[in-house]
Amino acid sequence: MSASYAWLATRRLALAGCGVLLTACATPRAPVPGQAHWSGRLAVQVASTPPQSFSAGFDLTGSPEAGELALTTPLGNTVATVVWTPGSAELRQGEQTTRRASLDELTTELGGTALPVSALFAWLSGQPHNTNGWTADLSRQPEGRITARRTDPAPSAELRIVFQP
Repeated sequence: MSASYAWLATRRLALAGCGVLLTACATPRAPVPGQAHWSGRLAVQVASTPPQSFSAGFDLTGSPEAGELALTTPLGNTVATVVWTPGSAELRQGEQTTRRASLDELTTELGGTALPVSALFAWLSGQPHNTNGWTADLSRQPEGRITARRTDPAPSAELRIVFQP
């Protein structure tokens, strides 16, 4: 076997191994039977000074009272997980954990505005639910697209969601 053929074979094996690892990282967790579960992508833009924006894949399970929101990169690696129960919320990012008394307090600290995580459950189900100044446009919900805006209190914010209906 020539040296160039051996190098090519080694390269192909390495690429195949990387593909297997990436596929393993992208495998979603199975939802717990009886719990609500949605997956998709979300993007948040906050008109603060300076402006803030964030986008990620998401897996949302549970209920407004207790649940989990996992945020992922395009390759499926978990960037952060938010877990909440009555009276507590925590953000897990690798080895770092941030705990707060409420989900609103936690999301305000992280994103500059309280994100309507509890309303997401209604919106994803196609139910109107205005909360904390947020108003959702559900006209494209059957297609798996939701846009929600908050104008009051400042700063204004926009949340865009694309999911599998």
